[in-house]
Amino acid sequence: MKVTVVGAGNVGATCADVLAQREIANEIVLLDIKEGFAEGKALDIWQKAPINLYDSRTIGSTNDYSKTANSDVVVITSGLPRKPGMSRDDLIATNAGIVKTVTDNIIKHSPNAILIIVSNPLDVMTYCAYLNAKVDSNKVFGMAGILDTARYRAFLAEELNVSPKDIQAVLMGGHGDTMVPLPRYTTVSGIPVTELIDADKLNEIIERTKFGGGEIVKLLGTSAWYAPGAAAAQMVEAVIRDQKRIFPVCAWLQGEYGMKDIYLGVPVILGKNGIEKIIELQLNDEEKAMLEESSKAVKSVMDVLDNMNVNA
Repeated sequence: MKVTVVGAGNVGATCADVLAQREIANEIVLLDIKEGFAEGKALDIWQKAPINLYDSRTIGSTNDYSKTANSDVVVITSGLPRKPGMSRDDLIATNAGIVKTVTDNIIKHSPNAILIIVSNPLDVMTYCAYLNAKVDSNKVFGMAGILDTARYRAFLAEELNVSPKDIQAVLMGGHGDTMVPLPRYTTVSGIPVTELIDADKLNEIIERTKFGGGEIVKLLGTSAWYAPGAAAAQMVEAVIRDQKRIFPVCAWLQGEYGMKDIYLGVPVILGKNGIEKIIELQLNDEEKAMLEESSKAVKSVMDVLDNMNVNA
């Protein structure tokens, strides 16, 4: 099996490293536009193989998409971070142009590949890739919910002083402060979390989760990479190994949850065909209202992209 990671920055390189470490693919191609950057990181990961005992071969490439040919899964992390003085619209236009170019080149060399988008703004960049890939929507989806639920579960594990392995959670909506954590679907070894923590403390954790990315940026001066990279790798593993894992994923909705023509975070089954099924939860009125608000925020950003004609 072959996996390509486009973008050899912190997130992309971490994703490639996790994929190699877990021997999820025989060949992992790391591609970047910066001369020698991907080659250097791929070589470093490969030289770690005799120490950590894995066989996955990592190969780097500077903008040579022929090396990505016949990839089974492609993770796209390319894009620029928002800089001082840059508006949201500027960021969307810049990164949409990058994602469009990457997607066109990937599909040219790997027409059957499944695409996992990590570029930001996540929901709209997944939409951009879908418009340009011109393949079934089950093969183009975004990584956000796994990262967001991981943060949520990590915070809960810390507060409850329990293993994060035992915490399961569902989170929906857009990637950002309009995300919709669902305490009703959060359990600790099958025990509803509401029986283990008081409402005020749980709400504090939910709020911290919503701004989890910003907390990292304040501490580091840049975006997170270990957790996002590992989250993308977990999605790749579910596809490559046909695990049928249930994950919150940024998916193209066509009537599910009463929404149409929008990329939004929902629980899905991930397997060899990509999104095998979108799971529709029975949300209560409060949860429905929060999801509706989140969808409006996401749709407004998608509309910005549509009006730019970047994909023309």
